[in-house]
Amino acid sequence: MEEIKKPFEIELPPDKADGTYANLVVISHSASEIIIDFARIMPGVQKARVQSRIIMTPQHAKGFLKTLEENLKKYESQFGEIKFPKGGEKRVGF
Repeated sequence: MEEIKKPFEIELPPDKADGTYANLVVISHSASEIIIDFARIMPGVQKARVQSRIIMTPQHAKGFLKTLEENLKKYESQFGEIKFPKGGEKRVGF
């Protein structure tokens, strides 16, 4: 028997609606968790401050990766290929 999925709502509290800018991400893991720290580093500052830490299971992380890839493909089909500046394809912080 096929499971029937019920729709659900996602609440976006006003204090989260503006989002948080991050230009650096650090990803680590254990056997049971993937930890993603989104940080912001400013020019001339030697310390990056973590803005948000997301902890998820490896299964959820893999689902997130697939969903992100799908969305990037849709983005590029609408707006064109995302290009890195020369030398920027190296993963510094990403």
